[in-house]
Amino acid sequence: MKITFQGNPVTLAGKPLQAGDRMPDFTVTGNDLASVTLGDTVGVRVFVAVPSLDTPVCDLEVRSFNQRIAELGGATVWVVSMDLPFAQARWCAAAGISAVKTVSDYKDRSFAAATGTMVRELGLLARAVYVVDSAGTVTYAEYVAEIGNPPDYETVIAEVKKAK
Repeated sequence: MKITFQGNPVTLAGKPLQAGDRMPDFTVTGNDLASVTLGDTVGVRVFVAVPSLDTPVCDLEVRSFNQRIAELGGATVWVVSMDLPFAQARWCAAAGISAVKTVSDYKDRSFAAATGTMVRELGLLARAVYVVDSAGTVTYAEYVAEIGNPPDYETVIAEVKKAK
């Protein structure tokens, strides 16, 4: 898999996930500083890895999922970044984000290791989306080829509908 940032190749650490894989366990930090693991999530889930909420593409992506998943219902979106939990909470409040949950991988980089999304050169997460069914199986995995581009929203929504 070839991933670039501003047209330059980058290296992802870890093993990328594919449809059919079990979603591996991870520990991230919630906005209240409590640990959140895969076991704390239930039902159909969309895990969205982004480099930083405070960038234009990530901002648009999270706002889009906030609106589209809220309209769709029946799934929970978890946005994971390396942003500190305080910054995530502040950004969500300012952006009016209420239908998605933001969690931080700053502490242990556990999500990055579990999903193969750590960009070695940047110390940030690559842009990726995983749809996980209620049994914990990845039904869709997308690693966006150019980190500065958004994911394929329509395919993600279609996969969520199938997983419900």
